Amino acid sequence: MAVVLAAGQGKRMKSKLYKVLHPVCGKPMVGHVLEAVKGASCKRTVVVVGHGAEAVQSYLGDAAEYALQEQQLGTGHAVRQTESLLGGEEGTTIVICGDTPLVTAETIRAMLELHQTSGAAATVLTAALDDPTGYGRVIRGDSGVERIVEQKDCTLEEAAVNEINTGTYCFDNRKLFAALGEVTSNNAQGEFYLTDVIGIFRRAGEGVEGLCLSDNAEAIGVNDRIALSEAERLMRERIVRKHQVNGVTVIDPASTYIEAGVKIGADTVVYPGTVLRGETVIGEDCIIGPQADIERSVIGSGVSVRYSVINESVVGDESAVGPYANLRPGSKLGKEVKIGDFVELKNATLDDGTKVSHLSYVGDAVVGKDVNIGCGAITVNYDGFNKSKTVIGDGAFVGSNVNLIAPVTIGDGAYVVAGSTITSDVPGGDLAIARERQVNKPGYADKIRARAKAKKERAGK
Repeated sequence: MAVVLAAGQGKRMKSKLYKVLHPVCGKPMVGHVLEAVKGASCKRTVVVVGHGAEAVQSYLGDAAEYALQEQQLGTGHAVRQTESLLGGEEGTTIVICGDTPLVTAETIRAMLELHQTSGAAATVLTAALDDPTGYGRVIRGDSGVERIVEQKDCTLEEAAVNEINTGTYCFDNRKLFAALGEVTSNNAQGEFYLTDVIGIFRRAGEGVEGLCLSDNAEAIGVNDRIALSEAERLMRERIVRKHQVNGVTVIDPASTYIEAGVKIGADTVVYPGTVLRGETVIGEDCIIGPQADIERSVIGSGVSVRYSVINESVVGDESAVGPYANLRPGSKLGKEVKIGDFVELKNATLDDGTKVSHLSYVGDAVVGKDVNIGCGAITVNYDGFNKSKTVIGDGAFVGSNVNLIAPVTIGDGAYVVAGSTITSDVPGGDLAIARERQVNKPGYADKIRARAKAKKERAGK
C-alpha cells in the first residue's frame, strides 16, 4: 500500500497551477511519484488531496483512491485522513510526498526489502547532505533511528547532524495508525508531525531503520521554481543516460530535451537543439536534429528529421523530413517519403515514395504512392467556411505553382501542368492545364518605361 501526500497548497510556487501538477520533463510531479510507487509493486495507492483536489483527481483519474485533508494541519494529520480506507489493513504502507519526482521505484523496493527483513515498525529514507539546513534531522542511536527532529525544533547539537529525512517511509500499517492517535501538535509549528511516530515507536521498544540514499537527487522536494528547475535538470540527465545505455547516441546532452514518456530505438543519433515531447516513439537508425521539435508522434526506423517540427503525426521508415518542414496534427507519411524545406502538412496522408520537396502546403489530403508535388503547390482546402479534401492518385505529377481547389480528385498517373489552378477532377492518365494563354506584345515594355520616366520628370519640375 502507498499513501501519497499531495494536499499542500505550494504558496512558494507563486502559481495558479496546483503544486504537484507542475511538470518535470513533461509529466506532473505526482505522476512521477505514482509511477515509482507502481514500479515498487504497491497494489493500492491513496492520494491525500486538499488544495486543488479536483485538478489532481482529474489528472490521476482511477489510478488512485483519494482522501481529503480539508485543513492542512501537518503530515501526521494528512496520513490520518486515510484511516477509513487503510486503517484496518495488514501489511506495509509506504508514505511519500507528491512533490518528490526523482524518487525511483528501485529505491522504494530497497527500502521495502530493508523494512521487511529487519522486522522494523518503520523505515525512514534518508540522505546525507553537505548543507542540511531546512530539513528534519535523523538522529540515530546504537539500535537504529532514535527520532527525527524538525529544523525549527532542533538543538544546536541536533542541527549539526547532516543526515536528513526525505519524507519517504515504510510503516507497519496497523502500528502506524495506532501511533498516529498519540501524535500531538505540541511543537513550534503547531502541527501534527508524522515524524513524531518514530519517537512513539522507539519509546514502545519498536525497531526503526534508516536507508540512506546513494543518489541525493532523489531527496529533492520541490517547493519553489528554483527547486523545480533543479529537478528538471536532474531528471533530464537521468532520461538521457537511460537512452544512452540503451544504444542511443546523444551528441550534446546539455542542449537536448527529452521528456519522460519518449522511446527511442538503438543506433539513433540525436543532435543538439532537439526537443522530444509527450509519448513520442522513435525507431532505430534515425537521425534526429539538429533542431528537431517532435511531440506525441511516431517516427519509424531509418528516418531523418532536420530543423523541423512534427506534432501528433506518423512518419514511416526511411523517410526524410526537413529542413524547415512543419508536420501539423494528423499528418501520416508512408515509407521513403520526402518532405523538404518549407513544406507544411496538416491532416494529410502521403503514401510510400511520395515527394513534396519544397515550398508547398498539403492539407486535408490523401496522396497516393510515388506522387511528385512540385515547388509552390497548394491544396486549397478552406473556403472560409468549410474544410474540403484533395485526393491525388498513385504516380500522379503535380507541377510547380499549382493550386488544387478542394474538393478535387487527381487520378492515378494524371499530370497537372505547372501554374495551373485546378477546380475540376482530373481523370487518371489525363493531362490538365488551367492557365491563361501567354500573349507577347512587341516593344510594349519599352513604352511602359518611357511613360514612367516622363511622369517622374514632370513630377520633379
